[in-house]
Amino acid sequence: MSCPLRPTPAAAAVARALVALGVAAGLAGLAHPAWADEKELAEVTVSGGAGGSSAARLGGLPSQLPAVAEGMSAAEIAEKVNVVDTADILRYLPSLQVRKRYEGDRNGIVANRTSGTLASARTLVYADGVLLSNFLGNRYDFPPRWGLVSPEEIERVDVIYGPFSAALPGNSLGSTVLMTTRLPEKFEAHAKAQMFSERFGLYGTHDSYPGYQANATVGSRAGDLAAVFSANHIDAKGHPMSFATAGLSSTAAGAGDKVVSGAYKDSDPTGKGRVIFGATSIDHTVQDNAKLKLAYDFTPTLRGFYTVGVWQNNSDSTVQSYLRDATGNPVYSGNVNIDGKRYTLNASQFQPSRRNEEHWMQAVGLKSNTRGEWDWEAVASWYNIAQDDTRAPSVALPAAQNGGAGTVAKGDGTGWQTLDLKGDWRPNGTGVGSHQVQFGYHYDRYVLDSRVYSTSNWLTGSLGQRTSAFSGKTETQALYVQDAWRFAPDWKLVLGGRYERWRAFDGATANATTTIHHGERDEGHFSPKLSLSFAATPVWLLRASVGQAYRMPTVQELFQGSISSGTIVNNDPSLKPEKALSSELTAERAFDNGLWRVSLFHENVRDALYSQTNVTVFPNVTNIQNIDQVRTQGVETSLQASDVGLRGLDLMGSITYADSEILRNGKNPATVGKHQPRVPDWRATLVATWRQSAALSYTLAGRYSGKQYGNLDNSDTHGSTYGGVSSFFIVDARVNYKIAKQVTASAGVNNLNNYQSFAAHPYPQRTVHAELRFDL
Repeated sequence: MSCPLRPTPAAAAVARALVALGVAAGLAGLAHPAWADEKELAEVTVSGGAGGSSAARLGGLPSQLPAVAEGMSAAEIAEKVNVVDTADILRYLPSLQVRKRYEGDRNGIVANRTSGTLASARTLVYADGVLLSNFLGNRYDFPPRWGLVSPEEIERVDVIYGPFSAALPGNSLGSTVLMTTRLPEKFEAHAKAQMFSERFGLYGTHDSYPGYQANATVGSRAGDLAAVFSANHIDAKGHPMSFATAGLSSTAAGAGDKVVSGAYKDSDPTGKGRVIFGATSIDHTVQDNAKLKLAYDFTPTLRGFYTVGVWQNNSDSTVQSYLRDATGNPVYSGNVNIDGKRYTLNASQFQPSRRNEEHWMQAVGLKSNTRGEWDWEAVASWYNIAQDDTRAPSVALPAAQNGGAGTVAKGDGTGWQTLDLKGDWRPNGTGVGSHQVQFGYHYDRYVLDSRVYSTSNWLTGSLGQRTSAFSGKTETQALYVQDAWRFAPDWKLVLGGRYERWRAFDGATANATTTIHHGERDEGHFSPKLSLSFAATPVWLLRASVGQAYRMPTVQELFQGSISSGTIVNNDPSLKPEKALSSELTAERAFDNGLWRVSLFHENVRDALYSQTNVTVFPNVTNIQNIDQVRTQGVETSLQASDVGLRGLDLMGSITYADSEILRNGKNPATVGKHQPRVPDWRATLVATWRQSAALSYTLAGRYSGKQYGNLDNSDTHGSTYGGVSSFFIVDARVNYKIAKQVTASAGVNNLNNYQSFAAHPYPQRTVHAELRFDL
């Protein structure tokens, strides 16, 4: 594997710091390593949950895991991370980046070491074994449904890297997030109030964007029955997500063009000059979620659970025009004169909108925990989007403030269902010569139904004529088996395979008068997995893993398009699945007070799914297409250590280098040899926490992301501007103080150094947090 390491100065500095920390940790001495016992991480009783009470965990990492996993406990999260949205808990884990644009952002896409911040279908997210990943699509607006899990519920989060476990679907080719929540052993109650505010400045926008969040949880146990009810409310206003722009005009202004002032000029990501007219997509969101969890212990080794949750969102997106006429009034539309040149503003450039959403989730399951020869688990879930209405005007502001014609986009009737049946068989214990066989069945069905209608009043009007629509369904059934065989005292072989049968059906694309139905597709794919680990010494573990994965196209990728003259454009129902062959070599070194890991990773994806322009046909077609081959390879190292040089000082950090290259692309040859979009060359994190006393702790953290591109041809060389994808170095801070046994106050700052960065949209600038927590 060729990994030419060319660190930037910032990454090199972080690398030197981690090397120094690793040496310091190594001098502390040796310890019995975590892998020596190979104990199964099933349901256990843990201490140190919220409020200090003991709590039974509903889930956890699967046993005999043939892949790298990193995680954080609830206590670590509360101590180190300024958390508003559940996705925040991933902030400092190796190679991960959450595309979070503001506090309260619903579209938190997870990027990992081989996939970018728009590849939402390459990450699995589970809460207590219930799938929260939104595989209706694969882009920015199909994020995991973080809102159905409040941060206060979480006992632990773990991340598995790569598609090396047969128990996981093909979407695991990037990463798998496992959130584990808690159940009480006695009465407990928790409440938290939080305030935050971002100070943002860009172009003509300079303002503060505040918000607050409140959370309450109450739970108890009566004999074999445990129950928890939690509720969360967030009210947040985000900075502008977008800006109304146009390329520099060469057309002279006419006599009737309105002379305006206030425009800004800069260069776009490709270096071309442009004009900025104003800010758009200034989102004010009010979200509520509530959840009830019930668990019943039928026997000491058999537990059943039921969960029901609801999430609601009401958001209002506004705009801000920088343009002013001679009398100082804002200008939103028409032909305008800027420096003697004509620019035309249409109604869509300054378009407000309103959105109302209501999502429901239910899950039911049974799980045995004998730790004997046999254990099994069954989990079924239903996710239903009961309401999803987005209203926007067709007329320009300021007239649109009072109504007028517009559109209503609806997504109700959309959702998914899943069923997982799992078994564990341990025929002869856990010693030398032992086998642990895992097997199971998986089923999921995703249903997407998207319609757009005209309306006479975009604020309150009823639905008029349909203007466009698309819909469809995908369904997957899978069988898997995996055997962990300890064939020698220090050796373990994990061999498995997964067969997935996928079909897409009921696909349709429509305009106002025509509906075109797509044919059904049915495909089967087998994914082999292999992992070999060797405990070379009492403190060194070596592991080699290889796995095949198939990431099937989503409904949105297959069927979202339009109709022109009776012909489908902008979509391709015949898209092939992404075929990934991944491998990894890992070495782990245990210390008295921590663990240091180094992993070499390699991923080869054939038929990668991206939006691109097919230049081999005339006229050119831009839509979701298969790219022949993309290769990503690199090295990742992580360190966790406690009491480093100073009692109470904990360190955790990681560095990742990735070389991601498009090797073949017959539809757009100019992209060959270019970097895969949104996969940075370097990533690094470093988190230092010092506990001055049992009541007081301080955390200082740094996040670095290096050079990356947003375009397949890498033409966007100027990433540090609106529309670009930039590097960043961000410093965060947090202080926790236990005022009394049951009361904790925390304060923090994200982006303390106020680094300005972009993922097409602006990332958050300096944001302060304050919270007060009560635990009974």
